[in-house]
Amino acid sequence: MDAIDLEVTVHALAGIAEEMMARLVRAAFSANIKERRDCSTALFDRHGRTVAQAAAIPVHLGALGDAVRSVMARDPRPGEVYLLNDPFAGGSHLPDLTMVNAVGRPEAPGQLLGFTVSRAHHADVGGMRPGSMPADSTTIYQEGLVIPPTRIALGDRFDDNVLALVLANVRQPDLRLGDLRAQLAAGRLGAERVAAYAAGLGSDALESRLDAVLAYSERRVRSRIAALADGVYRAVDYLEDPQMGEVPLVVTVTVAGDGMTIDFAGTAPQVPGNLNAPLAVTRSAVAFALRALLDPYLPANDGAMAPVTLVVPEGCVLAARPPAAVVAGNVETSQRVADLLFLALSEATAGYAQGQGTMNNLILGNSRFSYYETIGGGQGAGPTGPGLDGVHVGMSNTLNTPIEALELEYPLRVRHYGLRDDSGGRGVHRGGFGIVRTVEVLEDCTLSILSDRRAHPPQGAAGGGEGATGQNLLNARPLPAKTSQPLKAGDRVRIETPGGGGWGDLGAASD
Repeated sequence: MDAIDLEVTVHALAGIAEEMMARLVRAAFSANIKERRDCSTALFDRHGRTVAQAAAIPVHLGALGDAVRSVMARDPRPGEVYLLNDPFAGGSHLPDLTMVNAVGRPEAPGQLLGFTVSRAHHADVGGMRPGSMPADSTTIYQEGLVIPPTRIALGDRFDDNVLALVLANVRQPDLRLGDLRAQLAAGRLGAERVAAYAAGLGSDALESRLDAVLAYSERRVRSRIAALADGVYRAVDYLEDPQMGEVPLVVTVTVAGDGMTIDFAGTAPQVPGNLNAPLAVTRSAVAFALRALLDPYLPANDGAMAPVTLVVPEGCVLAARPPAAVVAGNVETSQRVADLLFLALSEATAGYAQGQGTMNNLILGNSRFSYYETIGGGQGAGPTGPGLDGVHVGMSNTLNTPIEALELEYPLRVRHYGLRDDSGGRGVHRGGFGIVRTVEVLEDCTLSILSDRRAHPPQGAAGGGEGATGQNLLNARPLPAKTSQPLKAGDRVRIETPGGGGWGDLGAASD
């Protein structure tokens, strides 16, 4: 294809994914999807390769492909819709429900053309605690209903038997049903748009264009890797585990020509708690970090990872075996993997400081409501300027829940919400400030917090200072980084999120 046709194809595919995302957000029932946009949509070809993804959640970036390939193993027929959340079959953690629509070729409806996919974080999928994100789980069965790739619909009609089984095992089933219908509608819209696009071009011509788009992304990434100095780059960072203490993550990045090998040998074995990550989540974190470091405007497809060889020892905390608990692996371990790659490649790239490195997951709920939110913090500074204040950093790209929407939908009251002054690391360019958020519960409920960077601060770069560590408090009493416990009406939970690292040595600059 010539450059114009290529650019038109890239944007046409991205436009379909973005339109799917817009329908999912507009049609959803729960605040976590309709307000925070904790969801993603994507397009895949018939070989299970990502060809486009909406600008949504980075932790979904590289994981959806494993889910589609798990569905492909079930020999799906055009028009069938599959549901899954099994982290060991391409899922991330159990609250993320993935819906995969098989799309037929317009001229031969019985033959596969590709897949449209949505993934959305549902506020509850059962398990030992409301919100399905317990801080104290030790096996995946405590975290909620596990759904292997299962046919849940044909066209726009749910299989009532499968749907009844899913909804019987979750809290607030009416909300879950509304969100599942929104995902079904988004997938159907994407299927219609892809079929119409193929009808105009011809399915064979469209498949040739998809090959060209993937090859284009691969060429761009190879050119960026070739511009780096050949060499071996290493880094070590730590997760904070309530039982194990420090959990080391180790990476060795080898750059040779236009290819790269990323090896996590030396990383800790999987842990008894829930910081374990399935391989799909680790792959997502790697894809995000490389995209951010090498080419932020790269089309989001599988071509970007073609020059990368990923080595993750089976059974380590980054490639856990079932039935490991994994709920924090998706939200916290993924953040640390991204931080680790930023640290390892700081010599070879622009050398940005680390951001807050945690999602500060806050979960409150009982049988009547399930509230979930990730809270932003400080972004790391870089050579071009200071870090941003109070934003989602790394693997989360959600919005916040507006206070008006939160207090309308839940028995909660926001008592304080603002920036955390002077929490960014010092430097020629300072790190971004974290956030302070205090929430009062108006009903007895359960609290779960999954956070990190409470003991190990975000690192600065080029001589810049560390960002402030975060802290959690209940009625002014300090809480651990990861905790689950009951609350009484009137209790107040305060989350102070980390700041970003600073960039540049102030002393050297003044000299």
